[in-house]
Amino acid sequence: MAKDTPAPAPTANADVAELGYEQARDELVDIVARLESGQVGLEESMTLWERGEALAARCGQWLDQAEERITTSGE
Repeated sequence: MAKDTPAPAPTANADVAELGYEQARDELVDIVARLESGQVGLEESMTLWERGEALAARCGQWLDQAEERITTSGE
């Protein structure tokens, strides 16, 4: 890694694990809109992209858990 390139903070998106599905989804929708607008610079775009990836993974966890509950309760 170049010495003038900051290392990413490993806990920058740690709060995502505490979000409910709707909160994570709504924030992800906002991030997508900001990225699609083309009005943010490269550094901010990268930060938003990383946050969006974390939010998408969190939404996936919620949906997987919901599917498991539905499947399990139907047995």
